[in-house]
Amino acid sequence: MESSVKKKIEYFCAYQERCHSDVINKLNKLGVFGDQVDEYICYLIDENFLSETRYSEAYVRGKFNNNNWGRVKIIRELKLRNISEWNINNALLQIDDLEYEKKLDKICEKQIQQISGTSSEAKNKIIRRLAQKGWETELIIKCLNRPIK
Repeated sequence: MESSVKKKIEYFCAYQERCHSDVINKLNKLGVFGDQVDEYICYLIDENFLSETRYSEAYVRGKFNNNNWGRVKIIRELKLRNISEWNINNALLQIDDLEYEKKLDKICEKQIQQISGTSSEAKNKIIRRLAQKGWETELIIKCLNRPIK
């Protein structure tokens, strides 16, 4: 292993949590291909620079807390990054069901205040927006049908 590439990839992984595909792409940009990529990946895992479990947990926390994403979009994005089903399910356990519903309530209230128009038009707009952010349609409808506090 070339030491300059090794230092760059260590820094790349130490800076923030990365998934295997991120690291592979970075290694390819640094001119590393084939079996050498596997060597670097194994080295990073052995030295605890790379962990898909840690990555998936950090990803779920970040996207839920900071981006207000729902479970559907989080799962879809993790699958695009080739994260295992076990890691995805394990990471999603970090989202408390009660907290999930509270966040959806807050987002729904905010959307209701922002959108004007007829009741059914507004509801459809909100449902589309929130579904796009990965929230389950049944939960959105249930939330919109609750009386406003």
